[in-house]
Amino acid sequence: MTLPIEIAQAVRSACVRAALEGYEQAQVAGLCQEGAWEVAVDAMRSLDLKVVLRETALEDPLPPPPRGPSSA
Repeated sequence: MTLPIEIAQAVRSACVRAALEGYEQAQVAGLCQEGAWEVAVDAMRSLDLKVVLRETALEDPLPPPPRGPSSA
């Protein structure tokens, strides 16, 4: 089971990653700092949170199945 703090950390990491990538791409494209910041914010806004949540859930290993009494 994925804890709420793990979900929050995954979303925060994805937002930071998207913002940094967007800002860097905008700077390379020649935008000013304000324009690059707008691109970074837009990258965070357009982040697909369903994908982040799905990936976070996939990282969470399933608990082992319950073991019943042994019959010999």
